[in-house]
Amino acid sequence: MKLNKTRNFNHFFPFNRRKMHTSSQGRNPFVVPGATVATILMLGALHARRMYNDKKIEEAKESGVELELQPDVKAKFLNMLPLRSISRFWGSLTSTELPIWLRPYAHRAWARAFHSNLEEVALPLDQYASLKDFFVRALKEGSRPIDSDPHSLVSPVDGTIMRVGELKEGVLIEQVKGFSYSVSSLLGSGSFFPLIAAKEASEDSSLQEKNLRDEGTKSWWRISLASPKLRESSSSRPITGLFYCVIYLGLGDYHRVHSPVDWNVLLRRHFSGRLYPVNERATRTIKNLYVENERVVLEGRWQEGYMAIAAIGATSIGSIKLSIEPDLRTNQPRKKLLQSEAPEERVYEPEGTGLSVKKGEEVAVFNMGSTVVLVFQALALKKQEDEASLSEFRFCVDKGDKIRMGEALGRWHDL
Repeated sequence: MKLNKTRNFNHFFPFNRRKMHTSSQGRNPFVVPGATVATILMLGALHARRMYNDKKIEEAKESGVELELQPDVKAKFLNMLPLRSISRFWGSLTSTELPIWLRPYAHRAWARAFHSNLEEVALPLDQYASLKDFFVRALKEGSRPIDSDPHSLVSPVDGTIMRVGELKEGVLIEQVKGFSYSVSSLLGSGSFFPLIAAKEASEDSSLQEKNLRDEGTKSWWRISLASPKLRESSSSRPITGLFYCVIYLGLGDYHRVHSPVDWNVLLRRHFSGRLYPVNERATRTIKNLYVENERVVLEGRWQEGYMAIAAIGATSIGSIKLSIEPDLRTNQPRKKLLQSEAPEERVYEPEGTGLSVKKGEEVAVFNMGSTVVLVFQALALKKQEDEASLSEFRFCVDKGDKIRMGEALGRWHDL
């Protein structure tokens, strides 16, 4: 009886399977197109919303109205995501070696999507084994001529000028209208940030040293005391101004960081922070974006005083590689991320000489799109005691301008 039932079941099962298959085939003309239409409508709605928001932003810019900080649901959602782990996964994915025949197609598709100039690429496309290799590509010699004016400070990267200007009282950099972050929080509490430049030239320098040591700025002063020639009394030089420039690198931009001037790099700090995106929308929705994100800060001295370059990591790979310190590793797995944890620090040449870097020389590589913040001193005069300082340094760019590495950010004149 069992055998008959089994035989009967086996006999009818193909029929049932064919019936089910036929039934599902009968539904395909309705279900599949319906799902496709729903997906297209959803994507179309999202695209239309983004276009509408972009249009509003452009209209606001044209009318001179700047959008203020407005945290949204997406910003709160990003805070819950393991962005560091996601970035490491994406990094391993983009590091996967592609078949040789596929490489030109993949790299051309990336270049077309993000407006990269393939005529500047140093090697044939099939020699870039992975998408990551193409992303951090070098350029043909002569593609980025360095401004030859000895009185020019050049852009360290390709990108868009997000913020630029002179630091005023409070030494704050504006992230968006109505919200700013402090330079000391960006560079670190132990930074030799030159507050002396904002004071009167007659202020006693020994008192300044004591105050700065009390505030924990041991690294710079350890270097300065070891080599007094690196530091001059403020009374022996004109009062210097404090300037900043924030440059955003898009996904299609050249992603190597070069030196803006001849200078000595004395100190490196690595802040292991979050990895939020750093695009324009993120700057308008996430507070303290650059302070929260993982970053590498280089501090040193050039002919006009203090110089700092902050390389800010971002979502995706989130990796920053230093050409002057190849062993440094960023975005490494951690048991717990503590925002109050002190940054990992290295002093170059403890005797005080530092690492000499020439104007236009490569200092770092971003493995995915990000931002660079420059903070530096430059020559300035004081018009009158009761009026704002009149700087001899002048920026050549303004907010919203596109710039390429090697082009002049600003110029100055000797007194």
